Amino acid sequence: MLKLIECPRDAMQGIQMLIPTEKKIEYINQLLKVGFDTIDFGSFVSPKAIPQMADTAEVLEKLDLSQTETKLLAIVANVRGAIDACNYKQIRYLGFPFSISETFQQRNTHADIASTFEIIKEIQNLCQASQKELVVYISMGFGNPYGDPYNPELVVNYIEKLKKYGMSIFSLSDTVGVAEHTTIAYLFKKLIQEFPDSEFGAHLHSSPHNWYHKVKAAIDHGCKRFDSAIGGFGGCPMANDTLVGNMSTENLVNLFHDNLPDTFNIKEFENSLRMSKYIFP
Repeated sequence: MLKLIECPRDAMQGIQMLIPTEKKIEYINQLLKVGFDTIDFGSFVSPKAIPQMADTAEVLEKLDLSQTETKLLAIVANVRGAIDACNYKQIRYLGFPFSISETFQQRNTHADIASTFEIIKEIQNLCQASQKELVVYISMGFGNPYGDPYNPELVVNYIEKLKKYGMSIFSLSDTVGVAEHTTIAYLFKKLIQEFPDSEFGAHLHSSPHNWYHKVKAAIDHGCKRFDSAIGGFGGCPMANDTLVGNMSTENLVNLFHDNLPDTFNIKEFENSLRMSKYIFP
C-alpha cells in the first residue's frame, strides 16, 4: 500500500521568520484530517540549531488525535532528544538522520559516522523500550556536494550494518537535490531485493522541473513510501545556504490519484492547501 508522509516540520524548519505556535497547531490539526499515513510534525533538537522547532512539545500537546489514524513522527539528532521524544505517547516514530557523508554527519549532528552508529544503537533501544519505531533517514543518500566518498554500494553496506541493530524502516534522502533517476532506480531495486523484510522510503528534495523522473524511478522499482510537503516548501538548513525544496505533495497526489489510500480525503487535502498559503511566507 502506498504511504504518504507529510512533512510540515521539514517545510517550516528553514524559514527564518518564526511561525506562531498557534498557526502550527491549527495547520497540523488540519493535516491530521487528510488521511496521511504519517505526519513529520516536529523535532526535538537544540533550539539554537533549529529555532523554528523550539515549540515542538507545545505544539504536540495541542494536536487532536482523537479522530485520525495518522501517526506522528518527530526528528531527533542525539540521545537527549530521543529521551525527550520518548516521553510522549502520541509519537509513534522517531526519525534520525544518518549521513553517508562524513562532512554532513558532523555538520548536522556534531558526530562522526563511527560514533553515530553507537548513538543510533542507543536510540533504537530507547524506541523499543517506549513502543516506538525508529525511521533512519539516509542523508546524502544519492551523493553530496562536499567531495566525500560516495557510491550506491556504500549505502547498501551502511544499511546492512544498521539492520543488525534492529532497524527496519529506512528513508533515502536526496538532501541537496543531486540524485539522478538512474541511481534512485538502482538503489531501490537492490535494497528491496536484498532486504525484503525492511521498508524503504524516498525523501526526495527536488526542484519543480525534475521531480517526476525521480518519483517515477523510485515507484517503478518498488518504493511505496514517499515524504513530501505541501507547496514543496523547505529543505535542510544544515546542508547549504540555499534550501532545495521538498517534493511537492500536490504533485504526488496528482500522480498517484488513482492509487491513493481509501482513507485519503481529497476535500480535506484541498482545505490544507488553502490553509498553507497563510502559514508559509
